[in-house]
Amino acid sequence: MGSKFLKVTGILMIIFGAIALVTSIIAMLGLGVLEALGLPMGLLWASGIISLVGAVAEFVAGIIGVKNWNKPEKANTCIGWGIVVALMCIVSNVLTLIGYPDSFSVISVICGLVIPVLYLIGAFQNKKLG
Repeated sequence: MGSKFLKVTGILMIIFGAIALVTSIIAMLGLGVLEALGLPMGLLWASGIISLVGAVAEFVAGIIGVKNWNKPEKANTCIGWGIVVALMCIVSNVLTLIGYPDSFSVISVICGLVIPVLYLIGAFQNKKLG
């Protein structure tokens, strides 16, 4: 028997990863429009790319968690993906703090880390079952 907690958080990561993927793509399209207007876009493009990569990582991590929730031997893979998703959240928020400090929010950091941290807890529970 595996960690059902990992399965549930994996499902949540799939859902939120898919939502983030769609919104990231829309944001990237919006950045293209802003750039066409001649606005400086360097940091925004970097942030958009990190957002897109983070969304893909979250989606993939969710699939891996759901697929491997009952396989303790795959726990380290889930842990690795959970760490990647958490780090992407942190990097994204650091970029916001550097480029747009007025829009930085600690609440955003906390909300962005809740599901990856819960996913990691489930992955570590799965590892203990092995």
